Amino acid sequence: MNDPTPAPPQPPRRLLVVEDDAAFARTLIRSFERRGYEVRHATGKAELEAALEGFEPGYAVVDLKLAGGSSGLECVQQLHAHDPDMLIVVLTGYASIATAVEAIKLGACHYLAKPSNTDDIEAAFGKAEGDAHVGLGHRPTSIKTLEWERIHEVLAETGFNVSETARRLGMHRRTLARKLGKQQVK
Repeated sequence: MNDPTPAPPQPPRRLLVVEDDAAFARTLIRSFERRGYEVRHATGKAELEAALEGFEPGYAVVDLKLAGGSSGLECVQQLHAHDPDMLIVVLTGYASIATAVEAIKLGACHYLAKPSNTDDIEAAFGKAEGDAHVGLGHRPTSIKTLEWERIHEVLAETGFNVSETARRLGMHRRTLARKLGKQQVK
């Protein structure tokens, strides 16, 4: 018996990569091109408009922290305004609950911590709907995890300004820099 419900239309296999790390961007681009995607690249918000000219991507991969301390969240917002149906995945070495929530609110369909590969990203595009059956198991949160999330929440609030973040957290700038350095961020 035939199923009367047609499959939802798939977005075009056109991808925009917003990433300031040239080596990582090259790797992603080559990998997605091998999978049949047409790919364009922008290093940040300034190049985003030009990359979208005459190009209607169905997918986007956006790094959270871009060159010059700019935020990929602004790019997510701009991409979502350009096409609300675009599937946007945010990649970050600065994973925190606060930035994940903001990315989703601004239009991202998924949020992945680095290192992530093409398989992870493509799987995230496929899980854009969410899963109401995910287990709600209790996971105790360590003090270090809570501290790490709070630091990154304030970092996001300050536009990744380390000095201002240290001031708001009431800690010395060098102490904050040392804590960030221990986490192997980007």
